[in-house]
Amino acid sequence: MLNRRTLRIKAMQTMFALRQGRDANYELAKAYIRESFEPDLNSMEYQDKELLKKQSQETLKLFREHYHSDDFNGTTGSSEKINEVARTAIRDYHQNNEKDKRYYKKSMLTEAENIYDRYLHVLNLLLDFSSLAEKDTKRNHSNFVKNLLIRAIQQNKSLENLSLRKNLNWSQYQAEVRQWFKEIRSDEKYQQYLAKKKPSFKDDKEILSHIVKNIIFKSDVIDKFMEESDLNWSEDRDIIKSLTTKTIKVIEEDSHGEFELQALSYNWEDDKTFFTQLFDHTLQVEAKYEELIARKTKNWEIDRIATTDKIILEMAIGEMINFPSIPVKVTINEYIEVAKKYSTPKSKLFINGVLDVIAEELSQSGEIKKSGRGLIDNK
Repeated sequence: MLNRRTLRIKAMQTMFALRQGRDANYELAKAYIRESFEPDLNSMEYQDKELLKKQSQETLKLFREHYHSDDFNGTTGSSEKINEVARTAIRDYHQNNEKDKRYYKKSMLTEAENIYDRYLHVLNLLLDFSSLAEKDTKRNHSNFVKNLLIRAIQQNKSLENLSLRKNLNWSQYQAEVRQWFKEIRSDEKYQQYLAKKKPSFKDDKEILSHIVKNIIFKSDVIDKFMEESDLNWSEDRDIIKSLTTKTIKVIEEDSHGEFELQALSYNWEDDKTFFTQLFDHTLQVEAKYEELIARKTKNWEIDRIATTDKIILEMAIGEMINFPSIPVKVTINEYIEVAKKYSTPKSKLFINGVLDVIAEELSQSGEIKKSGRGLIDNK
């Protein structure tokens, strides 16, 4: 099930991609300035290359001095062309950044919700395996075809309706599915299951659980296919596996398809609000947080701190300030765990130390105000 640590990680990864996009937009703006002062080879007029070079350098300097402001309307350049090119470069830089913000925020939510689709897709894969087993004339797979859990999954109306609405099926990948089914056919436990005269419901559940855990989510061939089809597969694999195995666990012998599919999270609407607000708050006060972080990292230059660490610190501070129901210690511990997995070996100590002193200062100044559950362990 999708939890808030996973959401924090996805938000951090989105912020990282956004920073990279912003860097790319910065370079595009500089490239536009340079191109604006390239000699016009088609012109019949004399092209003063030295003058154009100086104008390009002056415009670049103007851009670097003022690009942080999206309402720059400078007229301090030595020519109107310099002013106009600088204004255009700064305007385009900010417009591209805004476009990227909208895109990445939407993609962040879509990627999180796609986890659920991939879970449903795996359930449908089990049904495709059953269909192939039924068509196999070289071996008797009747135990698997009659598997009570397979039957329950086939009869589940929610899965059927969602799969139709979202067009979740394996029809385009039948060659791959047949290849994967060969792994099941040759599996020793599967062969033992087929050999049983009358498998019990427990046997049915155990073989399906085995196929999910030890073939679908362990096969190198399947894993490679999933990674090529979905850039987030490696990151989300464990969540999808958990949703699938929990589904198998909840199916009862007499359910006949009347079982509930797993939810993406305990309360996706609340989690989605947390997810998007965390993204928004980090963006809104990024400059302020950078200054605060710089003051609290005496022996570090802010530009030398790993980009991932800067993002983690900014997100953590944003969470401490804007989510009153989350205790400070919970926030700090969560981002230490994120740093352990996604940043440098020393980052967890750095993150812990910086957040401790920042939390103390912001609490004393009244910027951090906790209520309800947020007051727990908030000392």
